[in-house]
Amino acid sequence: MPNEFQKKVKKFMNENNMNNPIENRMLDLVDEIGEISKEINKMSGYGTKKPEFREEIIMELGDVFYSLLTVANYYDVDLLKSLDMAIEKYEKRIKKGGHAGSEND
Repeated sequence: MPNEFQKKVKKFMNENNMNNPIENRMLDLVDEIGEISKEINKMSGYGTKKPEFREEIIMELGDVFYSLLTVANYYDVDLLKSLDMAIEKYEKRIKKGGHAGSEND
């Protein structure tokens, strides 16, 4: 687990005895994604206007990032490597069909 973000979260969790089971980590991640959705709804007046930036989105994105890191750490997955793999996959799809959609697999 070489990247600094994952090391920081792992250290924090160990220091605070927060080594939760994967099921809890995944529920936290989904819950935090829901919080982003809720914040974007507020930013757009629940779909009635163009979304306007609100400071609260910064914390919600941080919560999702933290939760994603805890899931990756559970399986010792290097998220930077995962990101590189995802970008490579999308590049192949774009070359094949003009866009990154999965129908170009």
